[in-house]
Amino acid sequence: MKISVIGTGYVGLVTGTCLAETGNEVVCVDINEEKVQKMRNGEVPIYEPHLDVLFERNIKADRLKFTTSLEKGLEHGQIIFLALPTPEDEDGSADLSYILGVSDQIGKFISEYKVIVDKSTVPVGTAEKVHVAISKNASCDFDVVSNPEFLREGLAVDDFLKPERIVIGSTSDRAIELMRKLYKPYVRSGNPILVMDEKSAELTKYAANSFLATKITFMNEIANYCERVGADVDKVRIGMGTDSRIGKRFLFPGIGYGGSCFPKDVKALHKSGKDDNYDFKILGSVIDVNATQKVALVPKIKEHFNNDLKGKTFAIWGLAFKPETDDIREAPALDIINTLLNEGANIRAFDPEAMKNVARKYGDKITFAKTMYDTLQNADALIVCTEWSIFRTPNFTKLKEAMSGNVIFDGRNLYDLEDIRKENLSYYSIGRETIIP
Repeated sequence: MKISVIGTGYVGLVTGTCLAETGNEVVCVDINEEKVQKMRNGEVPIYEPHLDVLFERNIKADRLKFTTSLEKGLEHGQIIFLALPTPEDEDGSADLSYILGVSDQIGKFISEYKVIVDKSTVPVGTAEKVHVAISKNASCDFDVVSNPEFLREGLAVDDFLKPERIVIGSTSDRAIELMRKLYKPYVRSGNPILVMDEKSAELTKYAANSFLATKITFMNEIANYCERVGADVDKVRIGMGTDSRIGKRFLFPGIGYGGSCFPKDVKALHKSGKDDNYDFKILGSVIDVNATQKVALVPKIKEHFNNDLKGKTFAIWGLAFKPETDDIREAPALDIINTLLNEGANIRAFDPEAMKNVARKYGDKITFAKTMYDTLQNADALIVCTEWSIFRTPNFTKLKEAMSGNVIFDGRNLYDLEDIRKENLSYYSIGRETIIP
């Protein structure tokens, strides 16, 4: 099938590449000429595990192409995916200007039946708005389908190639048939293709992300209460997770959620509710609690250093909002860095993939190290912000020899308390006993 993808961010690039992998002819459109040229040369503009292999293979096979011309992209594809940004607006709503701006242009360039697919995460009713925008200039039949993505950064390729479910929001038999044909190779193991109306499909994505964010936030509140009463959140988590109604996933406490999806989507659904005279009280609390949780380590840091952080050097392990990505959007590490810099502290940081993105934000305000151990030289403390695998089993002897201090602030509960006790280190984590030798 001939497919076009408008937008080459995380969602668009993964979507285009993975659709090409099953033999489709894909053209990806982006207005950034420099980015398009780099992709034509085989350079992947984002870090996503396994994407580079598929990317290179499909470019060589001439199944994956790139252009800056919206007209050429629309001419090529029978199915047109809109994978455009929907950033958070000032009032918390999703900014639809990119999607609706492109939709205004689509009607001018299509001359035969097309299926326009909203792949971006959008509020309820967006498909209708896209249809109206295209209709202003269209002289042929078309359908607008809501097809939300459920891709986890760091696992996006596997999620696309082996989806748990595919949601198709449409009432058009013609469009549904084409979408089923497109996705058939990805559900050979029997996972469902769920067909529903457009509004239900749009809300499904927001509801799923908001529920997961709520689950994370609830566990963080339990962790905070554990600290008050002397309980161990790890034991509570295991006790809860064995209940099949609850499950084990998304119960790990830490310094809050970040990224491009959860923060934006929770706020957007909360704002959409207000616009329709409905108050999502739970989501309001989730937003407030997460904002506080992202800097939950800071009071512990201040208390340990008697509220004097000026001139102190902090080593930070992890800058991305989660492991296996270079995405720093809403990353808790940045909230912690901002607070420490305001207190006059020095920052030396390391992340396997995200340092370039952070350097563009901070310049020379913080120092970046070549290795995780280089951050520790004469550091007063280590702060763990992202649970990259390489941070899970450090050489504690090497760590203690490099640091001038002997304290770890672990925002992801990576280390076993008994192991830390044996190392004679001071240790603060989330929802667990504080260790002071």
